[in-house]
Amino acid sequence: MTETFQLLFGSVEGLRTFRAPGRVNLIGEHTDYNLGFVLPVALDLATTVAIAPSRDGMVRIYSQLRQEIRQFKAQEIAALAPAYDWSDYSIGVARELILAGFPIQPCNLLIASTVPEGSGLSSSAALEVSSALAFLHGRPLNPLELALLCQRAERNFVGMPCGIMDQYISVFGRKNCAVEIDCRSLGHRLVSLPAGITFVAVNTMVKHALASSAYRERVAECAAAVEGLHQQFPSVESLRDVSPEQLASVTLPELVGRRARHVVTEDVRVGQFVEASAAGDPRQMGRLMLESHASLRDDYQVSCQELDFLVDAAMKIDGVYGSRMTGGGFGGCTVTLLRADAAAAFEEQISAAYQAQFDVTPAVYACRPSDGAAEL
Repeated sequence: MTETFQLLFGSVEGLRTFRAPGRVNLIGEHTDYNLGFVLPVALDLATTVAIAPSRDGMVRIYSQLRQEIRQFKAQEIAALAPAYDWSDYSIGVARELILAGFPIQPCNLLIASTVPEGSGLSSSAALEVSSALAFLHGRPLNPLELALLCQRAERNFVGMPCGIMDQYISVFGRKNCAVEIDCRSLGHRLVSLPAGITFVAVNTMVKHALASSAYRERVAECAAAVEGLHQQFPSVESLRDVSPEQLASVTLPELVGRRARHVVTEDVRVGQFVEASAAGDPRQMGRLMLESHASLRDDYQVSCQELDFLVDAAMKIDGVYGSRMTGGGFGGCTVTLLRADAAAAFEEQISAAYQAQFDVTPAVYACRPSDGAAEL
């Protein structure tokens, strides 16, 4: 990156480099914006941003992946409108930093990433958090405030009504651990994973056009469910507050009721998964992952034929305990729990099965839990 930076910008004086990881969510899907529980791990796949001062009043951002550059006058960043491209994630963060009292100095940025875009492994949060650390350039910011600031950038500037999970785990990830996040209190606890198991993400290599619009629809449908439940149970402020028994006692419109049922039962599954992990019971963990996928497919309706095929095919392979879609849905990745010694054979067999079905070779990623964002 240093060599590339010098070729692009001519000087590496004052160069600093910051890394933020992507994530895979083991269980707890579409619960974060309902203030529930999630259980992600930070990955060793990460976005890295190299930054050094510029001397002409400009902010330049170069994407190594896209081989594109964007440039802006530093003093005008606060007034910028979205460009509706990859640069919005970095510029959205810069605007939020300015609003929080951290002026953006003229600088050059080089972005490199190993987090695949559109995969459901949170390339956007990795870019936001690494960009924020780069723009801060060593100025201190509370880690939780960092995660919240990056979430605001995605909600307010990019325009995606996301929950806090992706930015939170990119900041708070811990090597060899999953992190159970309470998306209401914004507290977390580290969850040790059983010995002898591993997780593997398999990328469908597709992202259906429904993904963005359907995400917004699900947010609205969950809000409608809360409104209906609140009339009978005044203490209900989000689906986090609803028990399966309460939900069963209320008549909601059929579609809204199915959305709520997924979220309410998924919150329960997160707690059960953590208990099974503590008990060293990968079979129960796997069963819960399969239940989660069925709920996402049937009640939340965010799966697709490629994801369903990967889950079904995974369960036919020796050593696999469970599998589910992960991320927003309509493409992206599955995450599969399996014996560690079965991982090599799994990759070979799942790739062959998917290639035979769709004539596409999936990307397969070992999910090694890693530490959160930091300066390199």
